[in-house]
Amino acid sequence: MNQDQRLHRAPWRLGMATLMAMTLACSETAIEEPAVAGSEAPNLFAARDGRVLMTWMEPTESGHALLVSVRSEGAWSEPQAIAADREFFVNWADFPSIVETQDGTWLAHWLEMAGSSAYAYHVMVAASRDGGETWSESRRLHTDESPTEHGFVSMLPMPDGQTMALWLDGRNTGGHGGEHGGAMQLRSAVLRTDGVARDEVLVDEMICDCCQTALVRAGSAVVAAYRDRTEEEVRDIAVRRYQDGRWSDPVHVGPDRWVFPACPVNGPSLSARGDTVAVAWFAAPNDSARVSVAISTDGGQTFGAPVRIDDGSPMGRVDIEWLDNGSALAIWLERVGTEGEIRARTITLSGDTGASQLVARTSQARSSGFPRMVTTGNDVIFAWTDVERGIQVREGL
Repeated sequence: MNQDQRLHRAPWRLGMATLMAMTLACSETAIEEPAVAGSEAPNLFAARDGRVLMTWMEPTESGHALLVSVRSEGAWSEPQAIAADREFFVNWADFPSIVETQDGTWLAHWLEMAGSSAYAYHVMVAASRDGGETWSESRRLHTDESPTEHGFVSMLPMPDGQTMALWLDGRNTGGHGGEHGGAMQLRSAVLRTDGVARDEVLVDEMICDCCQTALVRAGSAVVAAYRDRTEEEVRDIAVRRYQDGRWSDPVHVGPDRWVFPACPVNGPSLSARGDTVAVAWFAAPNDSARVSVAISTDGGQTFGAPVRIDDGSPMGRVDIEWLDNGSALAIWLERVGTEGEIRARTITLSGDTGASQLVARTSQARSSGFPRMVTTGNDVIFAWTDVERGIQVREGL
């Protein structure tokens, strides 16, 4: 998609939120970029130099395009196309992402249909060495070619210049006519800066079918979080560490002992500062929905008791980030009557919580997606899909 094809852009809406003395204050403004009406599935990445990269899916005359814009010195760049005119799998819960490696290379992932089944799709990866001006030929992340589900990807840049990737892999599920056979797997691989994957590893042979994954670096280890699954349909959050070339056995945070014979489509989020790791997640054991946070001070080997942070009627869709003041900020979607609100709350290492703060009003619908958040310097950036305004991408600062 060239620049001429991106004329006649509609204004988008910004939700501005400034973190000040542990308080979020909101206001709004409108600008001409970067996202048009109908856009969805925003995602954020905070680069080491303070820039923020945002990706999203945008409708085109022939389907969709995956776009990226960069926030630098308080302004967003003109959007650039990563990929367009593909057989994209566009989904409210399984969305693309982008990271920047140690040498400045951008790696982006998205999903492409891989068969006639509604949930047969593959993970594709491409690289850019010039800040998104040009992109390499896309490559499949996983070795498996079966027309089954592959997605819910997390990517994490590593100090050696490579990138760790984690994803849900449905090669054993069958996928014929939409019927599942075996269990969903969790797999990982290491991406070179050109996007070529190597060292694919089976991490867990039976996990929840469609919950997001999370990856962070804690000290010398990589920490992964995901929703596990047992033969008895217990679907609690598991954490594993990758160190010295192998994945550890899982540690189940909580645990909630949530028995749920289906996928809740509600994965965990991780954030780390040194060896201190925070994990946020949703669960509803015994029909009692809650959002919890647990903190580890030993790089994810063990976690303290979970602290409930919601306001009584949560839908989950969590994210969490450490702040410079030593507390963590978690966001989630809360039911308020027939509407939804993105709420935020801080939590300290000792488990003390701040007051619940409103980030934005939104919808309970699936189409409102998952709110995303990153920190850069003293700023907290939020992005979410606003259904009421035609599914536009919005940002908080």
